[in-house]
Amino acid sequence: MVKVLVHTEKRKSQINKNIYGQFSEHLGRCVYEGIWVGEDSPIPNTDGIRNDVIEALKQLKVPVLRWPGGCFADEYHWEDGIGPRENRPRMLNTHWGGVEENNHFGTHEFMRLCELIGAEPYICGNVGSGTVYEMQQWVEYMNNGGQSPMASLRAQNGQEEPWNVKYFGVGNESWGCGGNMRPEYYADLYRRYSTYVRNYSSEPVYKIACGPNTADYHWTEVLMREAHHLMNGLSLHYYTTGTGVWEKKGSATGFTSEEWFTTLKATLYMEELIVKHSAIMDKYDPDKKVGLIIDEWGTWFEVEPGTNPGFLYQQNTVRDALVAGINLNLFHEHSDRVTMTNIAQIVNVLQAMILTEGANMVLTPTYHVFDMYKVHQDAHLLESQYVSPSYKMGDEEIPQLSLSSSVDHEGHIHVSACNLSHADSLNVELDLQGIVDAAVSGQVLVSSNELDAHNSFDNPTQVAPKELEGITAEQGNVSFTLPAASVAVITIVPKRG
Repeated sequence: MVKVLVHTEKRKSQINKNIYGQFSEHLGRCVYEGIWVGEDSPIPNTDGIRNDVIEALKQLKVPVLRWPGGCFADEYHWEDGIGPRENRPRMLNTHWGGVEENNHFGTHEFMRLCELIGAEPYICGNVGSGTVYEMQQWVEYMNNGGQSPMASLRAQNGQEEPWNVKYFGVGNESWGCGGNMRPEYYADLYRRYSTYVRNYSSEPVYKIACGPNTADYHWTEVLMREAHHLMNGLSLHYYTTGTGVWEKKGSATGFTSEEWFTTLKATLYMEELIVKHSAIMDKYDPDKKVGLIIDEWGTWFEVEPGTNPGFLYQQNTVRDALVAGINLNLFHEHSDRVTMTNIAQIVNVLQAMILTEGANMVLTPTYHVFDMYKVHQDAHLLESQYVSPSYKMGDEEIPQLSLSSSVDHEGHIHVSACNLSHADSLNVELDLQGIVDAAVSGQVLVSSNELDAHNSFDNPTQVAPKELEGITAEQGNVSFTLPAASVAVITIVPKRG
């Protein structure tokens, strides 16, 4: 039995809804086939965008969507993706499979996608192969509501009103595929490029600088020292693999219990990264005005057999659901500094919400976690105290329980809990300080058979949320049992006397 003390009156930081952000890149079948099929497709669509995907993403309440990359962003020239589609130049997607990119999905199409699903656009600009002028023109094209050449061009292409894009990233992975830069060089480039990300409305653009790769603390130190006063956010990228070895990431399915354990241990490393990078940011920004933006995270395994290795298509299992739940709990707990995250990626790539095959679509276990957890969006973190039992594998051990709690604007309390053990259930008792009586309910996502249980096109609902049975509530104490390898969300509605 784990006893969790939930201080229902001790509200901490607000859990920014943007922590539930998504990421879409011109990579594999994410954009083309996954999102965009064109107006003439037999697949039902709205302005060329799949209706089934639109409805699924609306259900998630996706707050923000990052585009066009990723590595693709630093070879993307935005003017190639506007105007009549038949006139748009084609290019080679050198990063992802060496396939032809026809630029049919460009700025207008992306903005329409965001409008249809209710998400704020987060644009990543080209620093690696683009110019300051090119970036300045793109921002003017999207955001200027007055008279200017770019505003006129936008209107000529069918969009009179500006989109007023709020979030703009100045480059992507500039330490790697975005230019192989040193932090000192990129810091100077950031200062220069960001100057020309102009504000065209009363709401200034939220500028996000390229931050570190995993544990590159020197990069964070340099960027914060040289440019923190010119940025609103600093990005961080970290991917969970099944082996801990980047060159051999392990399989998305057919893994052993040892690989299950290794994967969850690897994803828990995220907390150390957040704590250490935040400590550096605190030196230069003690008031936490600069957000830590974890705009690429999630599992990265070997691609599915028989698929293009450059398309990064992988299956999504209960193990991925645990990775998602653990990370979201961590982001909640550090929401004083973590203000946006973007899981990679939204459709058909890496830890996707959705998989498509022709006209068929399937929702993944990760999708269901995001759907269950969305109750935390913009809620206030509650202080929760507990000591987790250990989950052991050989000589190694990690906590068995990952948990976070919040209270929303209606006073409803939500507790999200993950049982990391592949074999053992876990009894949990919530001691709700300040609450005497409450109505309780819960949902749980759990495998009914194999550790690599997943949803396929033949069996699309093998892993789906169901009611968590056996919850009891008495005198401010809520008890329940977490099955092995499960993710649950408990809803507590205090009764007012």
